Amino acid sequence: MQLAVINLGNNQLEDTFPHWLQTLPNLKVLVLRDNKLHGLISKFKTKYGFPSLNIFDISSNNFSGTIPEDFIQSFESMKNVVQYEVFGNRQLYMQWLYRISPVTVTTKGTILLFKRIPINFASIDLSGNKFEGEIPNVIGELQVLRALNLSHNKLCGTIPQSMGNLTVLESLDLSSNMLTGSIPTEFLNMNFLEVLNLSYNHLVGEIPMGKQFGSFSNDSYKGNLGLCGDPLSMKCSQNDDEHPPPSQSLWKEEKFGFDWKPVAIGYGCGTVFGVGIGSLVFFIGKPKLLVRMFGG
Repeated sequence: MQLAVINLGNNQLEDTFPHWLQTLPNLKVLVLRDNKLHGLISKFKTKYGFPSLNIFDISSNNFSGTIPEDFIQSFESMKNVVQYEVFGNRQLYMQWLYRISPVTVTTKGTILLFKRIPINFASIDLSGNKFEGEIPNVIGELQVLRALNLSHNKLCGTIPQSMGNLTVLESLDLSSNMLTGSIPTEFLNMNFLEVLNLSYNHLVGEIPMGKQFGSFSNDSYKGNLGLCGDPLSMKCSQNDDEHPPPSQSLWKEEKFGFDWKPVAIGYGCGTVFGVGIGSLVFFIGKPKLLVRMFGG
């Protein structure tokens, strides 16, 4: 089968994932977004998988379960970087596969219309589904990826350090999930990253500093109460003395006599002792001067 492009987006299709499409070894564009597809996605048992796929868009459906590693690993054409020319900090696509029927791809927050497939362009959009579990480490093998959108799912766990291998990535959206841990410093390897959205997760720690990270605004990180550092107003503490450990604070209180326990004990003992001495004085009638003054 020579079928290379399937675009069934923005319809009312209601079914599970069409695994039989993996029998199309030359399929380069698969767009199923904005339908009512549901269920799990797993690699169909064929000898092909999706070895030629460049654009994979199944966003805004009801797919669930985890993102299977073997499924991602079948995207062989997204692993092979083809040489391209670089001018300054910009890459120009100098080669094209062939003309196709117009296909729209959402990247960098905008919609691009392709009439030809750039040989160095690969995009994955799984946003707006119900995927859960961790992001597969093998996603770092897709070194041709220019756009990756996993937003608005239920993904958890830490962000894989392997994603730092996506050195030509230009747009990354992991927002509105349940991701934890810190932002990998390996992200600094993404020299061409122009759009980053990590908002509304549970990320913590210091935001990596340097390179392209200096160009991202607060919106890239909002909704992560544990993050600190530029460009956020929450600065990371550089001095551990500002927050001494509990044992140190307690030692200071005891050293200068401010601990409440000895004070309470002394007060109680003093009261008992005073009452006892007073009773004794009146009982024996001495000294007479005090008895006359207070006893009448």
